[in-house]
Amino acid sequence: MFKIKNTVVAFLMIFSFSLASAQIKLGSQLPNIQLQNDRNATIKLNSFKGKTVLVDFWASWCGPCRFANKKLVKMYDQYKGQNFEIVGISIDTDKTKWLKAIEKDKMKHTQLTDPKGFDAKSAITFGVDALPATYLFDASGKLIAINPTEAQIITQIKKNKK
Repeated sequence: MFKIKNTVVAFLMIFSFSLASAQIKLGSQLPNIQLQNDRNATIKLNSFKGKTVLVDFWASWCGPCRFANKKLVKMYDQYKGQNFEIVGISIDTDKTKWLKAIEKDKMKHTQLTDPKGFDAKSAITFGVDALPATYLFDASGKLIAINPTEAQIITQIKKNKK
């Protein structure tokens, strides 16, 4: 009985450490994740390295996300020419609702989908447990802030302006 209990505890510890190491944290690199965009093209998340990148997890059914989209649209329009990219990752399970939300919210920045809700591989990799969730990467691809303020984002954009 004692050996079985110890084996189970050891297994659970190894499993929990492997899950924890799978999630990105401050200092992590932009992950090598490939997702479909709203035009059915495959996009590699780490292909945006070289720019300040704001990864924004959202969903069409999320009220706070839709409110935040308005601010993101303005920010993107203002800073898109300054080596800055916003990459929206929707965890919508309904593609039609996702596409309608992109159109209604007038989002022109990159839109990707990982349609398995909170069980989506990208959401798990980033450790997303609530929406909206944003992750700011510098031009070297390093995660520098989780759920940054608008001021933090703008400061980073200005640092990386070319």
